Amino acid sequence: MRHHVRLLPVPLAVFLRVAACAAAGCGGSGGQPSGRDTSLVLDFTPNAVHAGIYLAVDRGFDSAEGINLQVDPPGAATDALKELVGGRSDFAILDIHDLALANQRGAEVVGVVPLVQVPLAAVLAQPGVRTPRDLNGKRAGVSGLPSDEAVLDTVVRGGGGDPATVRTITIGFNAVAALVGGNVDAATGFWNVEGVAARARKPGIREFRVDHYGAPSYPELVIAARQETVDENVQVVEALRDTLRRGYTETIADPASAVSAMTRQVPGLDAKELAAQGHFLAGSMGPKMASAIKFVEDAGGRAIISSLDKAVDALAGKTGTIILPDGR
Repeated sequence: MRHHVRLLPVPLAVFLRVAACAAAGCGGSGGQPSGRDTSLVLDFTPNAVHAGIYLAVDRGFDSAEGINLQVDPPGAATDALKELVGGRSDFAILDIHDLALANQRGAEVVGVVPLVQVPLAAVLAQPGVRTPRDLNGKRAGVSGLPSDEAVLDTVVRGGGGDPATVRTITIGFNAVAALVGGNVDAATGFWNVEGVAARARKPGIREFRVDHYGAPSYPELVIAARQETVDENVQVVEALRDTLRRGYTETIADPASAVSAMTRQVPGLDAKELAAQGHFLAGSMGPKMASAIKFVEDAGGRAIISSLDKAVDALAGKTGTIILPDGR
């Protein structure tokens, strides 16, 4: 039997802990750590949301704060929380609702840094599904995370449907393949990642964002730690916070370098797909990325995006974003 839940405002205590840790270092300074190996499990396969993390590592901001940050993609949908609770990772990126649900179930994990300030969750659906109400009696894929069913129920109910009639199938992180292959009528996912990828492979895919169907605005992703880490190693929490603050600040100022850092560190990442994920605003990185990609596709050569004052270093491959043809 399915247990139907709606996305409601996240408990205030979770927000307060996140905000307090981000602003005050979770209760005071214990001095800078010295070369401590520190692990962070991502919530999903690397994408533009994580750009500031990879840029921070690429530029050595972690070493400057006294930690050696290791960034690990999850192996399965629920790996991040399990790795964190099991003590196999120091930090994990979690959906804030999964963090709240973990707290309710007794897990001693807390948010320490808010990462994404807006909802990203959505229900993606086949072109023939014109409204969430059309999912009555249909199949919907979920990753296995507790928050997914809440997202699905909220969207279907908010669109005038009956969540009790929707049949759920656990598909892990395979929303795009399941939709493109026609294995499900809909699937939960992030509109900025799976939504972009699904529409690129199957034009007409529908997108129903959770905050358009009754959910309140909330920060989608937070970096979480075990309570014991916060209590016993606050200096490591502070070091990670400051590392990522620098990484994301420079990503905003120099998105081209962030793309380059990601494509260097993660084999197979597509700069074109990163640009399409909506994190490079029109008027700054977006038009440059689009022009460079078109040049490469038309001419078959390579393109480099860089500021003029860094042109020499960019030509030497030390900075900037390099766009190459497929297979190069």
